[in-house]
Amino acid sequence: MPVAGANRQTTATQSRHLGQLHQLRQQVYDQLRCAIEQGSLRAGTRLPPSREHAASLGVSRNTVLWAVQRLQAEGYVVARVGDGTYVSQAADTPPTQGLVAPPRGLSRRGQLIAETAARWRPSHVAARAFRIGAPEVDTFPFALWDRLARQASTRQRSDQAQYLDPAGNPDLRSAVAQWLWASRGIRCDAAQVVVCSGSQQGIDLIARLLLDVGDEVLVEDPGYPGIRASLLGHGVLARPVALDAQGLRIDEGAAQWPAACMAVVTPTHQFPTGVCMDLPRRQALLQWARTHDAWVVEDDYDGEFQYGGAAQRVPALCSLPGSERVLYVGTFSKTLHPGLRLGFVVVPPALVEAFAMARAITDRHAPGDTQAVLARFIAEGHLLRHLRQMRELYQARQRVLIDALADASDGAWQLQPSDRGMHLLHEAATGTDDETLSRNALTAGVMLAPLSRYAMQSARKGWLLGYAGYSEGEMRAAARVVGALARRL
Repeated sequence: MPVAGANRQTTATQSRHLGQLHQLRQQVYDQLRCAIEQGSLRAGTRLPPSREHAASLGVSRNTVLWAVQRLQAEGYVVARVGDGTYVSQAADTPPTQGLVAPPRGLSRRGQLIAETAARWRPSHVAARAFRIGAPEVDTFPFALWDRLARQASTRQRSDQAQYLDPAGNPDLRSAVAQWLWASRGIRCDAAQVVVCSGSQQGIDLIARLLLDVGDEVLVEDPGYPGIRASLLGHGVLARPVALDAQGLRIDEGAAQWPAACMAVVTPTHQFPTGVCMDLPRRQALLQWARTHDAWVVEDDYDGEFQYGGAAQRVPALCSLPGSERVLYVGTFSKTLHPGLRLGFVVVPPALVEAFAMARAITDRHAPGDTQAVLARFIAEGHLLRHLRQMRELYQARQRVLIDALADASDGAWQLQPSDRGMHLLHEAATGTDDETLSRNALTAGVMLAPLSRYAMQSARKGWLLGYAGYSEGEMRAAARVVGALARRL
């Protein structure tokens, strides 16, 4: 009994100490963030060296480093190697554009989630040119989908109306596994497929189950802000890694962030730059994962849209030898349409039960009828036919976009064609103000995303132009707006 009592006392003391440490770190973080948001620390201001700052506050250097690292992960400050840490240009933004304090009463986790709204606001308005990520939906075979739904017997529909397996409909999981082998070269068992509500929930499940508060994750810079938002919402530190023509520079990332335990990548068609990670870089990434016992998350958001012949298509990273540490995230939001709210994660067999339970805790399972229809849609070959049609359509629309912008801008915007994806990047010189042109385009009714919006430390500038979901007439009209703005630059 005395030993047990002593252990409880020690545990309680350690718990109080950890609580006090976290509170102190939070206070330093709050002070710095407040100073940035209120303008006391303006964009471009260099923060004091961590040792001096810690001495002035009467705290440990690690406490200051924790606060600064979190501010860096959230985009408030940027670190320049050998030069120090500076308040970022993105932080010098009017409060109406996002840097708003979360409501009082939230838990610490709730605050982290609420604060992501300052860095990522998913659009929920109707898509119009040139918004990225929007597939063609007007020609989706809705009549066929409805016919497949009506083919279900009363018994089958009754079965789907019950509480279901949170990992997903068995027929759908089997259909996805077979499709991945035929289309992306991935060998997996149906039991490894966990159905979720799109890729965003897949990333969230991965962060909840495989990461702890304070863990470091390598992310592409520039990269998808929805990934960073999910990580930050879990108290994880997103560590930016630069890109080149071969993809993520894993050598630089590993050297700069040696404690990282995960990397999230879009290797087939990097978002947003469009780079395809080459084989040596893929092998280096897998080797890094094995050496560091780390995870690699492959977000294959539009990997189905490769426009060469089948022999020219790049298989998934997850299909390579030595990819046991890769979790594959797929979605039907791009291949079919985002209204389905269906995606999936392919995980190692040992993790399936944990992922299924995490899905059950969140929202039990995906709608049964929708899963059953999608399973038939895939198994009967309709997905294959639909994707063939969309590849032809998207490739033709890409050519329209290139020609229309070149004509409308008097040759100022010469977009380079791509053999994959649903958008193109027009990159501009470093120092270009890409935000202003995007705001002016939006005022004129055109959705033109600036490249800088997807950057953390990267200084790359430019504009992203989606073409998949828009008719020739829509794109030519939007191109005239952008062309007029471009000529004024």
